[in-house]
Amino acid sequence: MDEARRWIPYCGEAPGPEAWLSRWNLDPVLGACLLLLAVALWRPAPGPFATTGQRCSLRLAWAAVVVLYVSPLCALSSTFFTVRVVHHIALVLGVAPLLAHGLQGGLSRLPTPLWSSTAVAAACFWTWHAPAPYAAALSSTVVYALMQLTLLASATVFWLAVRRAAPAAAMGAILATTVQMGLLGALLTFAARPLYAPHFASTLSWRVAPLADQQLAGLTMWAPGSIAYLVAAMWIGWRWMRAERAREPDIKPA
Repeated sequence: MDEARRWIPYCGEAPGPEAWLSRWNLDPVLGACLLLLAVALWRPAPGPFATTGQRCSLRLAWAAVVVLYVSPLCALSSTFFTVRVVHHIALVLGVAPLLAHGLQGGLSRLPTPLWSSTAVAAACFWTWHAPAPYAAALSSTVVYALMQLTLLASATVFWLAVRRAAPAAAMGAILATTVQMGLLGALLTFAARPLYAPHFASTLSWRVAPLADQQLAGLTMWAPGSIAYLVAAMWIGWRWMRAERAREPDIKPA
């Protein structure tokens, strides 16, 4: 128990199965920020967003943040490394592309070199899933905020770069990202021992071994995470083929 109490992350102490559904995050700072964003996103005036689609993307991103950081899912991520991984995948594959679409007009002057953006996003993802930085984030609110913001910002810039790149280059960057996420997932899945000290005891009240939790987290990265990137690459390829067919001149029979 003393070891478990060393790790009190932003989402609170790891809850047991009898308490987690009542563990909503009522952080006043986060609540005030979300309220101000809601006023901006749902006000009748057009605001700074160029299209209805962009506004809808930002609203969806806002809703996803509420689910991730206000609902009991936040507290559950203190218990299970797998849920933390789901959080991070939701950030980089859900919230980030929504922000990239919703903010593309406001960020039009932001430089987004494709391969540099890809490398930075991958480096952030690997860094925060290394045991020492991960443990630091779960013992400090400031480091936790840095982890979340850098993951989200680097992924948003990556998706902006993908949107601006030629289709072939965009698919190449996505496939490279798929490979690196799958590799990290495989390393976690086949590790011989648990690596993340904050979860050495947090899963035991659920009768889940920390190594089993880590293996499931690795599989989550390896399969659903990689598949989501592959779907994005396939979508780009499909739109590319449609555009190429539309450019072809109509061939009329003689």
